[in-house]
Amino acid sequence: MFNRMILLGALLLFVVNSSLAQGIDFFHGSWPEALEKAKAEEKLIFVDAFAVWCGPCKRMAREVFPDEEVGAMFNANFICMKIDMEKSENAEFASKYPVSAYPTLFFIDGDGKVTLKEVGAKQVKTLLDMGRRAMGSMDNLEELTQQYDAGERDPAFLYKYVRALNRAGQPSLKVTNHYLMTQKDLSSKFNLEFLFEGVVEADSRVFDLFIENKKGITALVGEEKVEAKIRSACMATVKKGIKFRSLDLIEEAKTKMNSGLPDEADAFGYHAELEYYATADDRDNYIQTAKNFQKKSIKKDPDGLNALVKEMLRRYPVDEEILDLGAKWAEMAANASDNAHHYLTLTEVLTRQEKTKEALKAARKGLDAAKDGPDDVRSVLESLIRNLEEKERRQK
Repeated sequence: MFNRMILLGALLLFVVNSSLAQGIDFFHGSWPEALEKAKAEEKLIFVDAFAVWCGPCKRMAREVFPDEEVGAMFNANFICMKIDMEKSENAEFASKYPVSAYPTLFFIDGDGKVTLKEVGAKQVKTLLDMGRRAMGSMDNLEELTQQYDAGERDPAFLYKYVRALNRAGQPSLKVTNHYLMTQKDLSSKFNLEFLFEGVVEADSRVFDLFIENKKGITALVGEEKVEAKIRSACMATVKKGIKFRSLDLIEEAKTKMNSGLPDEADAFGYHAELEYYATADDRDNYIQTAKNFQKKSIKKDPDGLNALVKEMLRRYPVDEEILDLGAKWAEMAANASDNAHHYLTLTEVLTRQEKTKEALKAARKGLDAAKDGPDDVRSVLESLIRNLEEKERRQK
């Protein structure tokens, strides 16, 4: 059965600040295992060399690494590791890669060679720029572009060039289309690999060819990677639709998602529309879409309801009508699940509505639900309860 939690986590465009948002997925194996994995997957290793007491390190962990765009780039292109440089088990790494300040950010290849190193915390944009530079140096993109412009069209070269363009976040569809137009049979192993690498947007002939050859590509790379490609391509078309204020592109993304992953198309379509209307500042259509989503798709899904409420709060933090809807749906989610995260969301909505007594009640229920849960959730709820109790005392 389709797991809605996985879908909501994969929809990186939308639920940025929710507990389901997908930032960097850090590798938890050993350093030798990371080197082996980097070689096998032809990727660089991104290392956040940190210390537990370091304030800028904590800020990056809290504000930058969970970012949707950072997660999308770094998870696709790097093996990512966090290494506490002051732990004894990391002494060998610290000896080989010494640092003078925290955090120090490394990009290291599968042979252990540092390709890029910078000291100091980064914001989202600067970390993304750093990642692009690391990928460009790995693929020699500038040299490849010169070769392409000079007329190089060998299929192996074109594949390498398309991969380099994709890794650097640069347009590659033109190159992919030109190659595919020369091919009569797309079922060969190389052409299926080329299709897999070349599909970057859903509103393209390449995506249609990808779907036509989905079975062969799945046999080659696996179902999980194929599904991730479909989501990524459809999300790219949604981003384009938002950028150019084109509902036609939003509809095309929804149609293409339905052709590739029909079980996910419903939720994907609602999230795409929510993002579109929010960015266009079309509040009325945003609210109507949220109501339709809640009624037709996630009415009995606490995790989906909670994610939707957090998305609404992110977009419209003080809108009275949206806060009323959020309170209603957050309460439904919390009551149905007895989940500390859901009570936390309900507490946030009620606090914004200045309903201190109700917010305090929700926070206490959340703390009770979190008694065996993660320390961070408990600490947040404990802090909220102290603040709300103080506020309630002042109101008396």
